[in-house]
Amino acid sequence: MPQTGEQEAALWRAAADGIVECFLCAHRCRIVPGKRGICRVRENQAGRLVSLVYGLAIAHHVDPIEKKPFFHFLPGSRAYSIATVGCNFQCGFCQNWQISQWPRKEGGAMPGDPLPPAEVVKNAKAAGCASVSYTYTEPTVFFEYARDCGRLARAEGLRNTFVTNGYATAEAVEAMAGWLDAANVDLKAWSDDFYRRICKGRLEPVKETICGMHGAGIHVEVTTLLVPGENDARADLEGIAAFLAGVSRDLVWHVSRFHPDYDMLDVAATPTEMMEAALEIGREAGLRFVYAGNVSGWQDTVCPACGATVIRRTGFVVATTNLRGAGCGACGERLPMVVE
Repeated sequence: MPQTGEQEAALWRAAADGIVECFLCAHRCRIVPGKRGICRVRENQAGRLVSLVYGLAIAHHVDPIEKKPFFHFLPGSRAYSIATVGCNFQCGFCQNWQISQWPRKEGGAMPGDPLPPAEVVKNAKAAGCASVSYTYTEPTVFFEYARDCGRLARAEGLRNTFVTNGYATAEAVEAMAGWLDAANVDLKAWSDDFYRRICKGRLEPVKETICGMHGAGIHVEVTTLLVPGENDARADLEGIAAFLAGVSRDLVWHVSRFHPDYDMLDVAATPTEMMEAALEIGREAGLRFVYAGNVSGWQDTVCPACGATVIRRTGFVVATTNLRGAGCGACGERLPMVVE
């Protein structure tokens, strides 16, 4: 297994004139020799597509799984979280833009601490983590590194999670299904114009990824950051909620509060009443589990059958639980939850 540095990429094919066609993400870049894809971390080197970030961790920390956020996947556990630089989006409100956009702004060699997959798994186990989370930047663009970590983690009894923008191809989702256990997918808006203007992507591939991951048996939770004046119209939120409920009423929807960052410092934080309205829209659409993020309150898990609180949360900490396995401790209702 490779250690760190430049490694041949996965999910690409050779085309004429030395061009390579990358089909890892929905941009499906055609890259001429000597150039990089939109993510800026995959490069055509003499007709061969190479990942420039394999094993180069720009961040590695132990986090509560709730911080990702995952509320129905191993609740109360810890996740060993890693990332490389790079992203296939250019979101104007990115909270980790210093590392996600580093290759686009700086170019050249990629920064990061050498952290080969075996070390990731060793560190995760030593820290008492139940999973490895590929997060902070877009994990799809460091797919090869995540895949090799994920396979080793699975062999050692750990689970694997993505925190992702969902801009993967069907081929990539199929390749993830053997080792990826859960994904929190950002469904950033219900407007393709929003995706094109603010993220430099498109809406439809994200919807396809949510459906594809769910269909592949990957546990899916979805997050929408509410940006005032951009994606918070009632019709847009109703569109998101209806789509998610159409996939499954048990899909978890996290509605997250925006705060000014990066290129959107002039946009105000999301009003509390907007958060409340979005939560109600989710429930009206039939979603059984809707939560608020980046704001106090609205994080407890309530049994939809009897109304008992089965998980009480304070911030990212599970304060109390009333579970019997994956069921409600009060009435026994089976809940859509993965527990240790």
